Amino acid sequence: MSNAEKPDKLFPSAKDDMNAAGLVQASAQSLSPSYSLAYADTAFLLRDELRPVRLQLELLKPDLLQQENGIRSTVVIFGSARILETNKAQQKVDEAALRATARPTDKTLARKLKIAQRGLVNSHYYDQARQLSKLITQHSQHDEECELVVITGGGPGIMEAANRGAMDAGGKSIGLNIVLPFEQKPNPYITPELCFQFHYFAIRKMHFLKRARALVAFPGGFGTMDELFETLTLIQTRKIKPVPVILLGRNYWSRLINFELMVEEGAIDERDLELFQYADTVEECWQSIRDFYQL
Repeated sequence: MSNAEKPDKLFPSAKDDMNAAGLVQASAQSLSPSYSLAYADTAFLLRDELRPVRLQLELLKPDLLQQENGIRSTVVIFGSARILETNKAQQKVDEAALRATARPTDKTLARKLKIAQRGLVNSHYYDQARQLSKLITQHSQHDEECELVVITGGGPGIMEAANRGAMDAGGKSIGLNIVLPFEQKPNPYITPELCFQFHYFAIRKMHFLKRARALVAFPGGFGTMDELFETLTLIQTRKIKPVPVILLGRNYWSRLINFELMVEEGAIDERDLELFQYADTVEECWQSIRDFYQL
């Protein structure tokens, strides 16, 4: 047999067999759910007993697709989904002001106005996340090389800004969305073939760190804190190698978390304060990453 006549594969592919299964003549037996191929049986795959398999699939799918797209290393950018770009933040202030003016004795509306006004002040973080992502992408993605690719949670706010900055630079970026009880959709700036959706928070967080060479935490809430402290814990316990962990917005983070108190109370070692650093500007943040890797 010539090389041209040799089959590419000895066994049929899973897709080939699934197509062949669809050609079987209908009968009581072939129409029974038990007769479906296991990997093509959605009801079977969704059983509670199949959770270990779903965990494995959720780990494997994004990993394979990132490999196929040449993603070798990433920079994780975390931050609040509620921090908006300036014009949208101003719109929220205007709307809150109208409602508060119409009902001047309503304390709830007065509080919402203050929060909206604070949101406008914080909108500069959106601009910084966008600028930082653009800067990282410009310096790290050349031709087919996909080093230090920006990766986010794929949602709005700081995540949107970071994906947007990578698009501004003409580069790729990754978004790791997760299914939530309320409506959630990926922001429009993620590279489509690198936009993933997860069911399990644990697997999603593994993908955040699997290729990470740095983590930048902008001001955020519970989700940002969760991701930040998990990373610090993994570095502290030497479950992962040290990477730069940069808290952008010193005033916010130093008021929010009293790390010195943890040292004074013996909850962490003084050396643990070296696991992270503060930054207030995009340039300072990027320089910290460059210094760490001597870029």
